[in-house]
Amino acid sequence: MTKFELKLPKMGESVAEATITSWLKEVGDTIEMDEAVLEIATDKVDSEVPSEVDGVLVEKLFNVDDVVQVGQTIAIIEIEGEGSATTEAPKAEVKEDEAPVAVKEVTKTVVAAQETAAPITSNGERFYSPLVKNMAKAEGISQSELDAIPGTGKDNRVTKNDMVTYLSNRGSQPIKTEVAPKIPIAKIEKPKAEKPLNVVEGDEIIEMTRMGKLIAHHMVESVQTSAHVQSFIEADVTNIWNWRKKVKDSFAKREGQNLTFTPIFMEAIAKALRDYPMMNISVQGDKIIKKKNINLGMAAALPDGNLIVPVIKNADQLNLVGMTKQVNDLAGRARDGKLVPDDIQGGTYTVTNVGTFGSIMGTPIINQPQVGILALGAIRKVPAVIETPEGDFIGIRYKMYMSHSYDHRVVNGALGGQFVKAVKDYLEAWDSNREI
Repeated sequence: MTKFELKLPKMGESVAEATITSWLKEVGDTIEMDEAVLEIATDKVDSEVPSEVDGVLVEKLFNVDDVVQVGQTIAIIEIEGEGSATTEAPKAEVKEDEAPVAVKEVTKTVVAAQETAAPITSNGERFYSPLVKNMAKAEGISQSELDAIPGTGKDNRVTKNDMVTYLSNRGSQPIKTEVAPKIPIAKIEKPKAEKPLNVVEGDEIIEMTRMGKLIAHHMVESVQTSAHVQSFIEADVTNIWNWRKKVKDSFAKREGQNLTFTPIFMEAIAKALRDYPMMNISVQGDKIIKKKNINLGMAAALPDGNLIVPVIKNADQLNLVGMTKQVNDLAGRARDGKLVPDDIQGGTYTVTNVGTFGSIMGTPIINQPQVGILALGAIRKVPAVIETPEGDFIGIRYKMYMSHSYDHRVVNGALGGQFVKAVKDYLEAWDSNREI
């Protein structure tokens, strides 16, 4: 039989690791090609990792909640044939007189621990995965010896490869555990003791979801990073309302797409960003990065009610048909939970439609490291003063508020106000005879 190594696949630019959220298959289960083996999470997107072969799952190298690097082997699948699969991870070169330990054995999840060894534990400064702990137990590595092994993983964690390398050279270059210096690692704050919950009889305690915790952390971090300030403006979108009503049925019949207001607003916002490129920036330390591409983030609802921000890449280069297809595709896949990591990467400015929930305006929190976010309020039919050459009169108009939140560290009030005014002007100058 051949053993095939299932690795964590590349999931897009800037995605280097993922957290295992659940195993869909157990050891001994038969797996078909393209069948999902486990679920992972990267930032806000949940994905499945499918098998590349038909076979039987014989080994799981990580547990739920473990963080795995892209390219690392996460499971072993036994397939028909002889020898080892070519995808098997390379092993450290070992000389016979230097390595009494069979290195090939430590590449597996070792379950045979020495009964007399003291248990290996993580401490406040260093975390050890279950795989590393098992390898340490099986090879008789003490806590102090393990603490002295240099780690190459995130936050200087000891990885499986670190263990393989150390065990390969253990005989010739032993670490003096009794005088081992403390490994310099990134400072990690020890968790604060939780305060007792303030509840009374009848109260219900609800644990925050993983997504909820991520969003909460992201929001607090943004408020602590940026100096938030808002500008508000009202736009008359009567021409857009009437034009859409006139063309939406023929558009749906021709393109097979529902023409909503969102792509129309996105088109105007992309044009305004082209006019005011200093709104299309990000901040890193004391450096401002002026973005070449205009990539619009679009807040969309997830199945659990949370929001996610998929990104329309190069939005200023799309016509209205292309923009509509992009908006509908991303919104649909967000609702179905089918977004992939690349869909939420690279945004340079964000738009959120609070009007969907009936709100006439809102003060959204900036999506770091961007410097601006625009909230679109509900479109309302209101009485308004209409100016004409013959004089002013009262008429019924369709209007909406737009709320622009921006980072006052790098965006002053003039730029913040001019930008949202430009969006208003583009919307109010809509051509009622426009053809698409």
